[in-house]
Amino acid sequence: MLLERFYDEDLAQASYFIGCQAKGEAIVVDARRDISEYLALAAKHGMRIVAVTETHIHADYLSGTRELAAATGAATYVSGEGGADWQYGFEAERLMDKDTITLGNITVTARHTPGHTPEHLSFLITDGAFSDQPGYMLSGDFIFAGDLGRPDLLDEAAGGVDTRFAGAKQLFASLKNVFLQLPDHIQVYPGHGSGSACGKALGAVPSTTVGYERNFAWWGSYLASNDEAGFIAELLDGQPDAHAYFARMKRQNRDGAKVLGPLPELVEFTAEQIIEQTAANDAVFVDTRGHLAVAEGTVAGALAIPAIAKMANFGAWAFDPEADDRQLILFAEDLQAAQQMRDHLMRVGIDAVSGYATSLEGLPAFTPPSVAPAELENFEHALLLDVRNRSEFAAGAIPNAKHISGGRALWSLDVLPADGKIVTYCQSGLRNSIVASALRDAGYDVIELAGSYAGWAAAMHKTNA
Repeated sequence: MLLERFYDEDLAQASYFIGCQAKGEAIVVDARRDISEYLALAAKHGMRIVAVTETHIHADYLSGTRELAAATGAATYVSGEGGADWQYGFEAERLMDKDTITLGNITVTARHTPGHTPEHLSFLITDGAFSDQPGYMLSGDFIFAGDLGRPDLLDEAAGGVDTRFAGAKQLFASLKNVFLQLPDHIQVYPGHGSGSACGKALGAVPSTTVGYERNFAWWGSYLASNDEAGFIAELLDGQPDAHAYFARMKRQNRDGAKVLGPLPELVEFTAEQIIEQTAANDAVFVDTRGHLAVAEGTVAGALAIPAIAKMANFGAWAFDPEADDRQLILFAEDLQAAQQMRDHLMRVGIDAVSGYATSLEGLPAFTPPSVAPAELENFEHALLLDVRNRSEFAAGAIPNAKHISGGRALWSLDVLPADGKIVTYCQSGLRNSIVASALRDAGYDVIELAGSYAGWAAAMHKTNA
């Protein structure tokens, strides 16, 4: 058996390629939309991808299940559990609890493990050439290394009302009735690692075991004492902010992500072409440099979306493809770099990248306005906006600041003042640069706090020393 983990550092998301080497057949679980790596691995090992599936209706990225099935002709399998409100809206074979998929010597068994979402499946993997019992579990967003999938995303991102409590009870039952019934030796491969917003304390290690989680995860003692109330209270406390784009991912993944097929070659644009397209509002330029470089000077009207580490995540903060039909023109070193950036943006359904530019020369210059921390008190402004996470804001904020986390700012325009200057800050300036550019693009007069909260705190310390 071949088991290969593909890990996207951008979204802290894992997908899995499992192949029977005897028969040359493979299945991919929780694929992302840029599918070339799965195809390359199959070709390397002389395998055919004959099945694709996913653990649940994802909220943090746009699924590549349909994309990969269309490219390979593989059979598509999705959960049929969860009730009428949680059924997929596209053609695929439905998997119910204990249904199986067979690839040569390998058996993939679906187990219904609701809690993170009502329809969630985990997959037990049996390598029949070695044993007639399962040895591996792909746990999706059910079990993470040291943590559990949060049950509140349906409230936070999909418009649910108090579904978190029902989800938390389901998680407790899934742990008790499914996970803890498994032998300790089973290797567990989660759908996310550290940095994902799908849990609050995810470990960075790529796998764990049933026994390790049973004995050392925070939830183990609650299950051992059958303390459901204590479990729910700790589970729901302190969950991270859910980005607004999660709601779009939920809808699109439920209905079926658009199949892109072979992608067109990206165009290298001249300065004159960029000016013409942006002036006609047919395109927006994306400055992909770091926030310090952007602060020194960027392109008028540009969105600031730094490449490449968190480009999908930050791109979805700054650009809403459901509300904006403009093309994106990326600042990139070359075609290869631009293609890599496009791949990242596709992972969150931003498909409108049409080309790139390798120079800023000839483009209209713009220096983002800023205010020094020492000048803030006497600076006239309509709103001081903190775009950090709510846990950061709760730990300490600038007096009179309003909090909207960066991943929600573009979707919270109704609570922003229509007139006057908005001063924005994050912790160091990185997130602030992204949000400020998006709000300027939406028509707001945004001034960035130089050095953001860290700069302000240092200035206050120096003043009071």
